[in-house]
Amino acid sequence: MTYTPAGDRYDTMPYRRTGRSGLKLPVISLGLWHNFGHERPWQRQRDIVRRAFDLGVTHFDLANNYGPPYGSAEENFGRILATDLKPYRDEIVVSTKAGYDMWPGPYGDFGSRKYLVSSLDQSLQRLGLDYVDIFYHHRPDPETPLEETMGALDAVVRAGKAQYVGLSNYNSAQTADAAAILKQLGTPLLIHQPSYSILNRWIEKDNLLDTLQEVGAGAIGFSPLQQGLLTDRYLGGIPDDSRVRTSRFLNEDALTSQTLGRIHALNDIAQRRGQSLAQMALAWALRDERMTSLIIGASSVEQLENNVATIDNLALDESEIGDIDGTVLDL
Repeated sequence: MTYTPAGDRYDTMPYRRTGRSGLKLPVISLGLWHNFGHERPWQRQRDIVRRAFDLGVTHFDLANNYGPPYGSAEENFGRILATDLKPYRDEIVVSTKAGYDMWPGPYGDFGSRKYLVSSLDQSLQRLGLDYVDIFYHHRPDPETPLEETMGALDAVVRAGKAQYVGLSNYNSAQTADAAAILKQLGTPLLIHQPSYSILNRWIEKDNLLDTLQEVGAGAIGFSPLQQGLLTDRYLGGIPDDSRVRTSRFLNEDALTSQTLGRIHALNDIAQRRGQSLAQMALAWALRDERMTSLIIGASSVEQLENNVATIDNLALDESEIGDIDGTVLDL
């Protein structure tokens, strides 16, 4: 059947302006990192993306190496674009990235102009698009001159292959340097994508949001649920099919008795708010208006709906913030 999106899709989702740009993003964006590779059922992926759009999620975040295997998330999302979302392309923000190992040899990794431009060309082919809305450099390159990397980002915008550019995993000082180069080139930095959660507060210690405010860029946090730790998934133990058991990005070392104690304490606070732990964790990460959006993953429509329902109660009072901080003061 032909997909027709919900007519009320823009009625409840809050949208925040990205830095000093004209672009607004939904406070909840959908990331296609873990659950959109070829090993996952395509119809399930399709259902999640369609439901996300129905709920006002207009931003879909990818990278060249998302899958597995590498490239498969872009291929699968491209298929969904072609079958369902093509008539609504102008209502959708599609982002992708390059910076991690993608193909063998010296030209498939890090931040050279050759790698970034070639990778974006490949991504566009997999997605079936003429351009992406945001193209990110996925991580700093310690060996390639920053001028070359930023010059490549500027070049893809001038070539019409991207509307905006972003950074991910850069610290505050690196971000300031990159933004200065981009400003001089005439392609301002739109957004930065750092990891951020109640249990991972490095951007606060690094003053990254202050730096982004100074340069006029937005922020979009990834892993706001700490790879699933900030959910009810581990309150009763470690399920066999959990990410701790199955992913190379999270292992049992992360679930110390101290961390489990914090998770239970945070869950108690969430219950007093009438929210799930995941919903409270998302509301907490959005408490600063400078955090434009958060990227969530979803392995089912139900999980997506539960997390998007965070928007029903985003407000945290000072006592709640104090209680949350009190569980992680030694981090």
